Amino acid sequence: MDYLPIFINIRNKRCLVVGGGEVAARKVSLLVAAGAQVIVVSPDLNESLASLVAQNKILHRAETFQTVHLEHNALVIVATNDQTLNQLVSKSAMQRQIPVNVVDNPDLCSFIMPSIIDRSPLLVAISSGGRSPVLARQLRAQLETIIPHAYGRLAAIAGKFRDQVKKHFKNPVNRRVFWEKLLQGKFKEMVLAGKDQSAQDYLLQSLQNEKDDLPCGEVYLVGAGPGNPDLLTFRAMRLMQQADVVVYDRLVSSEILDMVRRDATRVYAGKQRDLHTIPQESINQLLVRLAKEGKRVLRLKGGDPFIFGRGGEEIETLSTHKIPFQVVPGITAASGVASYAGIPLTHRDYAQSCIFVTGHLKNGGLDLDWPTLAQPNQTIVIYMGLHGLSLLCQQLIDYGLPETMPAAMIQQGTTQKQKVVVGSLYTLPDLVAKAKLVPPTLIIVGEVVKLHSELAWFEGMSPTQSSKNTQ
Repeated sequence: MDYLPIFINIRNKRCLVVGGGEVAARKVSLLVAAGAQVIVVSPDLNESLASLVAQNKILHRAETFQTVHLEHNALVIVATNDQTLNQLVSKSAMQRQIPVNVVDNPDLCSFIMPSIIDRSPLLVAISSGGRSPVLARQLRAQLETIIPHAYGRLAAIAGKFRDQVKKHFKNPVNRRVFWEKLLQGKFKEMVLAGKDQSAQDYLLQSLQNEKDDLPCGEVYLVGAGPGNPDLLTFRAMRLMQQADVVVYDRLVSSEILDMVRRDATRVYAGKQRDLHTIPQESINQLLVRLAKEGKRVLRLKGGDPFIFGRGGEEIETLSTHKIPFQVVPGITAASGVASYAGIPLTHRDYAQSCIFVTGHLKNGGLDLDWPTLAQPNQTIVIYMGLHGLSLLCQQLIDYGLPETMPAAMIQQGTTQKQKVVVGSLYTLPDLVAKAKLVPPTLIIVGEVVKLHSELAWFEGMSPTQSSKNTQ
């Protein structure tokens, strides 16, 4: 995050604008709308600014900028084509620790002006950090079409009863749950329909019917998918915003974790080779304890929680303790990573079945059903097989698969760090070692791997490393 997004109260405070053209006029209109006392310093004014002066809405100093103009101002905006003047105002304001914005010149700014969606008192600000103002404006235009204007009234009515609701609910969790239910249901629909008085009556009635008891906790077992946040389900996103606590795994990407409600407590429960931050049984009991405390607990797992995610063990414990829970499937790594690598898991010409296994080493070996795996016309997907790759490939060869059988390993599939190494059962271990792949990885074995060179579509992936000599 390059900038800290904040909202500043400038009502009845002096704000200086240097410049008298159209760009300056747009900035002045925002300051006036926010209740500022605006002073414009410029030898000349355009028509719209002159009109505001005539209406006594702003003050005008028909002068060339001097540093004395900075005194007693809460912030400064510079909108001129004179680069020397822009630099002077910026430097002088920063020396006096006055927030300054030079339009279209981020290097001279101590703050930047976002694109704004105004549903006062609800405001949405969008910024690209000065890198792409047009993109920010396009996003604003999209949001303008999906955020009803009535949201301003909705926020105002909610604010009117905020203190009353706070007084009724001493428990902050109950208070938050009350507002969430209200703003997702009938109350909101009444306001959107223009029935403000009916909405207020409904709010008061709902408040009288709610008790401030210990809230009933619940656990959300949510699959976060293979790493790309765009692959989250809508339901996962909704629950991620409701949770009071998130217990997350190592495979949950930082981009996805950033989408969890900001003030939710975060508990890392990741596991990696020979290092378990929290043993599985302790995780199970942690979920029970947090739910019994009345928390809404988000158990966030990479991939799908029921495919090598031990989700079944966790909800068995929850069920034993009579803890309410719900499960949200995620895109498992097998389907997500294979799709982004351009490797179909089944294909009429190459594979009529697909099998998922875990390649996690246990006591230096792999306890797998090798005869079942080493079958023709089948795709094998191996999770967690990086460290056992050599043994895995050799065992498949020993049990009957040809050493020329195509095989691939994909690192951090579906993300911008995706890397695909393609070879054969014989060559893949050496290729992977040379490529220095790191977890999380996925192995795919089968004739379908041949299609990678033709079907690889994901532009974000790193250059593929492949072996032309698979003998």
